[in-house]
Amino acid sequence: MDPAAPNGKKVSPPSKPISKAIHNESFLRRLGKDLYRNKDLYLLVLPVLAFYAIFHYAPMYGAVIAFQNFRPALGIAESPWVGFQHFQDFFSSFFFNRLIWNTIRISLLSLIFVFPSSIILALLINEVKNKRFARIVQTITYMPFFIAMVVVAGMIRTFVAHDGIITTMLSVFGVPARNMLDNPSYFLPILVVSEIWQQIGWGSIIFLAALQGIDQEQYEAAAIDGAGRWKQTIHVTLPGILTTIIILFILRMGNMLSVGAERILLLYSPQVYSVADVIATFVYRRGLVDLQFSYAAAVNLFNSVVNVLFLVTANFLSRKVTANEVSLF
Repeated sequence: MDPAAPNGKKVSPPSKPISKAIHNESFLRRLGKDLYRNKDLYLLVLPVLAFYAIFHYAPMYGAVIAFQNFRPALGIAESPWVGFQHFQDFFSSFFFNRLIWNTIRISLLSLIFVFPSSIILALLINEVKNKRFARIVQTITYMPFFIAMVVVAGMIRTFVAHDGIITTMLSVFGVPARNMLDNPSYFLPILVVSEIWQQIGWGSIIFLAALQGIDQEQYEAAAIDGAGRWKQTIHVTLPGILTTIIILFILRMGNMLSVGAERILLLYSPQVYSVADVIATFVYRRGLVDLQFSYAAAVNLFNSVVNVLFLVTANFLSRKVTANEVSLF
């Protein structure tokens, strides 16, 4: 008999469904209060959520056509199923090895040259003592990011044409005057350099922001210990932005096989398919030019799955190396 109970009767604890209902009601009440208190912030993020819901998550239903012989007149529900036939056709096709190799090669070139370029620029700007000059350099370097890709591609085509300014300058050193974009040996360097030119300034903004968060006392302590600017960069600056570098690296690995298809589409031609044709451009030609919707969907689905595997692997390795301190999930 429980002496604390009224009338000396034992009071049984509340049942689990009742306690769960009370917990849910409390959670809903707290959620409602939070929504009302921060309604301006939720309204601010609502367009972003709507964008991803409409243009990224809702279309995922259409991925089922990769397993169908899709006919627009029949629709997704009535189109006949073919299972993994399109995947088998792609894996056994003549283009498979070339597409995979070109995609990986261009992705690695971008990872090796484009990704570090923003870090290097941010470090150089951070070392400039004249802040006005640093702001001018930063403004000039990130302005190309706002130029439309079509305009950039047109500029590149004009500069490297057989009578373009770059071709003319190189001809002085004995390089034959011809359209450089039609030469497989020149296409990849032009692609990488143009991407660096357009992305380096914008990418450096994130790293410059990370540099501002480094405690200045660490530099003072390193200087007292006799460390010069180079050693301060190695032992203070780079460790200070290492978390930002790793996070952006993981995100980039999630797009490893989704190289800049728009840039390639605007610059390449059949003469350079051997080095420029990647999975994304192949999907464009098969899906929108040849109207093989199911085949293109299957190839693109394969590309997305591999990207997810790269993302998960990079995140896993980051957690292992940093002892679970830096990761996306």
